[in-house]
Amino acid sequence: MNDKLNISLSGVEMKNPVIPASGTCGFGQELSECYDLNVLGAISCKGTTREARYGNPLPRIAECGNYGMINAVGLQNPGVDEVIVSELPALRKIYSGPIIANISGFSIDDYAYTCARIDKETDAAILEVNISCPNVHNGGMAFGTSAEAAAEVTRAVKAVTTKPVYMKLSPNVTDIVSIARACEDAGADGLCLINTMLGMRIDIRRRRPVLANRYGGYSGNGIFPVALRMVNQVAQACHIPIIGCGGVSRAEDVIEMMMAGATAVEIGAANLVNPTVCKDIINALPELMKELKIERIEDIIGIATPPNPLRERETRTGEKK
Repeated sequence: MNDKLNISLSGVEMKNPVIPASGTCGFGQELSECYDLNVLGAISCKGTTREARYGNPLPRIAECGNYGMINAVGLQNPGVDEVIVSELPALRKIYSGPIIANISGFSIDDYAYTCARIDKETDAAILEVNISCPNVHNGGMAFGTSAEAAAEVTRAVKAVTTKPVYMKLSPNVTDIVSIARACEDAGADGLCLINTMLGMRIDIRRRRPVLANRYGGYSGNGIFPVALRMVNQVAQACHIPIIGCGGVSRAEDVIEMMMAGATAVEIGAANLVNPTVCKDIINALPELMKELKIERIEDIIGIATPPNPLRERETRTGEKK
């Protein structure tokens, strides 16, 4: 094992910063047929909700050539009870590293209930809370598009769990920094960004949208520069760890994300193109680090982030403006 790749997320020790993103590796079973999952830094499991969900109608995937894909799967999952009884124990049989439980909800009560259930499970090390879901009590507006709503979810989840809570932020906002800071102020232990961007494809022969849901989440290497910019902006404004994601597909992308301010990095859509991409990236990192004269990967976290006088003042005084 190469300990030069070791990082820590809120006290959770990881052998490297590479994590398959939620929604692209299920609960690990399929990916385990391609390689030994124990090479991974952590695994972010499929998004889990209070009740079982069967997802959106078909078709719910639209390809975007070499630039990624759009999905409107609709959080299909067996529900938190089945995840606890079957999925987490099955994953633990084949994987000994940190497990990140990805939680979704459609009301504050949903988030609190599901996180409280997962809190009792020793197999889950971190809660990753997806706030890109529509709030059914507020006209369907996603929780993650409002600083107030994002903070409300954060407080509700922190009240029912002792595990580190990482809020997964939507890029479909005007100011992601204000939402990130609202989550931090509400007690979040860390942040994960970015989730998918809203996109669309049209079948020009059928003259209608490709997706039955019309719109979906765009992911893939086409969004990497946007994700990198948002990670860097949030890293300058916040004091908690960041899991960077969005368009990562190479070892070089991992290095960029960490230089921008991420402590760990999730790989999403690339898993659907090359199921061994996470293992390949982990294998490529030591040689790339040697080439770039990086002794330990944790040394580069935020190295490309300019000094922020406001942040430095906050660190010294404990005040936030």
